[in-house]
Amino acid sequence: MEIDRAIKESSDRRLQTKYNNAVYVIQRAFALYEFEQVAFSFNGGKDSTVLLHLLRAGYYLHKEKINYSNGNQPDCMLKCPIRTIYFECPCAFPEINSFTYETAAAYDLQLEIMRSDFKSGLESLLKEKPIKAIFLGTRIGDPNAVGQEQFSPSSTGWPPFMRVNPILDWSYRDVWAFILTCKVKYCSLYDQGYTSIGSIYDTVPNALLSTADSSSTKENFKPAYMLSDGRLERAGRAKKISSKCESTHVLSNGMDNTGAHRSSFLTASIIAVGDEILFGTAEDQIGATLCQKLYATGWQVAHIAVVQNDVFLFGGLGPLHSDVSVAGVAKAFGVCLAPDEEFEESLRHLIGDHCTGDHNELALLPEGITELLHHETLPVPLIKCRNVIIFAATNICELETQWECLLELSNTPLVQMAPFISKHLSTMLSDIETAQVISKLRMDFPDIYIGCHRKSRAGPLIISFVGKNKIRVELAAEKLSRRFHAGAFCEFSCD
Repeated sequence: MEIDRAIKESSDRRLQTKYNNAVYVIQRAFALYEFEQVAFSFNGGKDSTVLLHLLRAGYYLHKEKINYSNGNQPDCMLKCPIRTIYFECPCAFPEINSFTYETAAAYDLQLEIMRSDFKSGLESLLKEKPIKAIFLGTRIGDPNAVGQEQFSPSSTGWPPFMRVNPILDWSYRDVWAFILTCKVKYCSLYDQGYTSIGSIYDTVPNALLSTADSSSTKENFKPAYMLSDGRLERAGRAKKISSKCESTHVLSNGMDNTGAHRSSFLTASIIAVGDEILFGTAEDQIGATLCQKLYATGWQVAHIAVVQNDVFLFGGLGPLHSDVSVAGVAKAFGVCLAPDEEFEESLRHLIGDHCTGDHNELALLPEGITELLHHETLPVPLIKCRNVIIFAATNICELETQWECLLELSNTPLVQMAPFISKHLSTMLSDIETAQVISKLRMDFPDIYIGCHRKSRAGPLIISFVGKNKIRVELAAEKLSRRFHAGAFCEFSCD
């Protein structure tokens, strides 16, 4: 069979692994269901085109196994007469419709054309036909892929059937590697710069593939397979993004620093992930160190929290169930985790051939919002998702290294502000004696943080003055000292 032969003769080990896993899923489905009980949802796009030829290969290998067990010689069948569902939409590109009908004729697909909405059409079809499972070209990065696995029952409220997703873990690069290796036909729109095709109203060629220059009035585009960053596959699809997201340029937790000093303060939140911290078996030293780093860079930490490892379902910067940082960020922003070829390449250099095929979960990152921050000192890049930076540090030494690398980046997302100035006074005066004076002082100096703490109930009261204007900090401390007798306060070092 030409597809199976092309993959086996390829030198692309990753593609071979992806192919073998996908075909195994297809063969399992053919073993679980009668051929009349399965269907294939085809929409003319690149993903379903790949799935069509995987189905042909899987069907051939499934039949080959049956023929050998019966003592028959397998024939090299090139077609797969599977029931194929096509939802014809009036807003579809003419090229998509033409390609779909030509492909169906070429491979004897038993085309079931639906002209209603997906759910209604599916309900009608499943009432008429004995379909129990439907092959879908869903990939992890797709909007409807959340929570799906290779075999997933239909969602609540939908007619009952098994969703079979053979290419769920495939990336954009994998799709085009398969198409080009196997030399199969695909819709002509992909040669015109379209990288993800929806309707005629929300799809344009991907601007990243534009070849236009100042001497030409016509804009031309390179073919889709030349897009180097698969994360930008949907850059040609119209998206409704709130102005809030579009205006987020710096690391901030979204707090609105109102008042005359707003431009001087940027705030950040710190989240530590680890059951071991909550169990008391490990101490969170990294959070405290990161507070100091941000403070020295002119940032104010507004919130620090420790959360459990099992808050979310998927792994983060590793394959363990407890590696949840990246999945948590994806969930917070309401996006899917998708294979990231650039990050996977970095991991491959670090851990070798262990990061291939079925280990792809190591390189799942929040889709569409991730930027990798490379530094020659770091074995793998830092991960930035909009206004969130993820540190992979497990101790203070590693955090020191990653922090310095972050600051050294030419495009560092961390806006460096004027550093905070602090002054600390120590006194043996009681809380009752100082409370009213300090409260009045806070009103007189709204731009200065004034805080109090004791290391023990019998020990001295430490009063801290923190701000960005040294003169104001000194003035606030001096005003407090003048309200009491000489020698009531002495300067104290918190280092």
